[in-house]
Amino acid sequence: MKNIIIAIDGHSSCGKSTLARSLAEALNFTYISTGKMYRAVTLFFLENNIDYKQPVLVKAALDKIKIHFEDQGSTTFLNGKNVEAQLVESMVANNVSPVAALTPVREEMVRQQQEMGLAGGVVMDGRDIGTVVFPEAALKIFLTAEPDIRARRRYDELIGKGIETEFEAVKKNLTDRDLMDSTRENSPLKKAEDAVLIDNTNLSRKEQMAMVKVLALERMSA
Repeated sequence: MKNIIIAIDGHSSCGKSTLARSLAEALNFTYISTGKMYRAVTLFFLENNIDYKQPVLVKAALDKIKIHFEDQGSTTFLNGKNVEAQLVESMVANNVSPVAALTPVREEMVRQQQEMGLAGGVVMDGRDIGTVVFPEAALKIFLTAEPDIRARRRYDELIGKGIETEFEAVKKNLTDRDLMDSTRENSPLKKAEDAVLIDNTNLSRKEQMAMVKVLALERMSA
C-alpha cells in the first residue's frame, strides 16, 4: 500500500475536519488541518495588533509564525503554545477569511503545508489543497452540503463547546466566508477537475466515511 496524499476541500462546516481526522486515523496517516493554520495566523495577528492591510507588517509577522500539530492533528500549536481553544472564538472566525485571502499569508502557509506533507501518508483538509497545495494528490475529495444544514452543524458545535451565539449570526458568518473564499483572487475555493464531489446533506458520518475509505484504499493499492 502506498503512502499517498489525500486532499479534502469544501465549504465551511461541511465536516471536512471530522472526515479527514477519522480517515487519517483509519489509515494510520497524519492529519493536517489547514483551516486551523489560517485561524492560528489570524489569532497571532489579533493578539499582536497586526494591521493585515499593511503588507510590511504582515510579512514581518509571518516570519515569526510556526505552526505544528500534535495528538493526531487534534491539537494546534502556535509558536509552541497550545491555542486549540482560542481558534473557535468568534473574533478569530470573523477575521480569518480576510487574513487567509492575503497572498503573503497563503504563500507562507502553503509552504509550511507542503513541507508537512513531503513524505506522503497525509490527509489534509482546507480550501485549496487539491488545486494549489497538492494538485498531484492521489485522491481529492470536495465536500459540500446545504447552507442551512452547515450552519446548524456549526451552531451545535459552538453551543456544545459552551460558546454562546445566535443561529442567524452563525449562518451569516458561513455565507460571508463562502463568498469571500470562492471569489478571492489568490487560491479561491473551487473543486479540482479530478476531485470526487460528495454532498453530505443527507449522509451520516458513518456512510460518508465508508465511501471515502473505499476510494482511499483503491488509490493506495493502484
